[in-house]
Amino acid sequence: MAGIGIALLLLLNVLFPDLDLSTEDRVALIRVEGVILDAQSTVTELKRFGENPSIKAIVLRIDSPGGGVVPSQEIYDAVQRVRNKHNKAVIASMGTVAASGGYYIAAATDRIIANPGTLTGSIGVIMETANVEGLLKKIGVEGIVVKSGKFKDVGSPLRKMTEEEQKLLQSVMDDVHQQFIDAVAEGRALEPAAVQALADGRIFTGRQAKEAKLVDELGNLDDAIQLAADLAGIEGEPKVIEPRRRFSIREFLESRFSALFPKLDFYSGVSLKYLMAF
Repeated sequence: MAGIGIALLLLLNVLFPDLDLSTEDRVALIRVEGVILDAQSTVTELKRFGENPSIKAIVLRIDSPGGGVVPSQEIYDAVQRVRNKHNKAVIASMGTVAASGGYYIAAATDRIIANPGTLTGSIGVIMETANVEGLLKKIGVEGIVVKSGKFKDVGSPLRKMTEEEQKLLQSVMDDVHQQFIDAVAEGRALEPAAVQALADGRIFTGRQAKEAKLVDELGNLDDAIQLAADLAGIEGEPKVIEPRRRFSIREFLESRFSALFPKLDFYSGVSLKYLMAF
């Protein structure tokens, strides 16, 4: 009978990897690592742990230089939903780097803990494009664009950007930058003017960020987990649970062959990023 029970548990684990029957009070640990390109997995994890009554608090371990504007905003919103809808504490634990979009996400949490040497800040937006018109002329290639409006090919690499186009893109940048400032001001309970003074893209160490009131405390991941447990009223050594990592053939192949066959990006338009440039 014991063997049948174990087999059933293994089968349930395979068929329902997210099934959680535990009733013990725990702290969930979600990792946000690398460049933020997509928010789906992190948002899903936040929703699942937020709805789980045995999860009393969540720690976001952030080790990221930032990434796309929209995925950073989506994770920020998901953190706020966990705090407001499910009334659960969310603590940010900063690793080696938690800058730009990484800091944007952290600003949505209840408390931010950074290591003294963490690189953070970089509150700003970056938009990059290239002008290969001169190169094309050298090799005898002419770029041809057919468009329906004068701004339809703004940021095209086939020609030099006009002054009018630069003003248009700058206005877009300024608006997205202001969104970043407003999010930090709201999350950190600071005046927008105070955040504005720090929002020129500069980076801080964790210790400097604490002095600037961008970080609450200095400490490591264990400190963040203990703080989350304390805020949730968990006594003793808190039990920590992390999302189960699903095996993906696609990710496996990409990780094995990325060096031999680098991913090519043919998108030549402009894109907005909350990303620390390095």
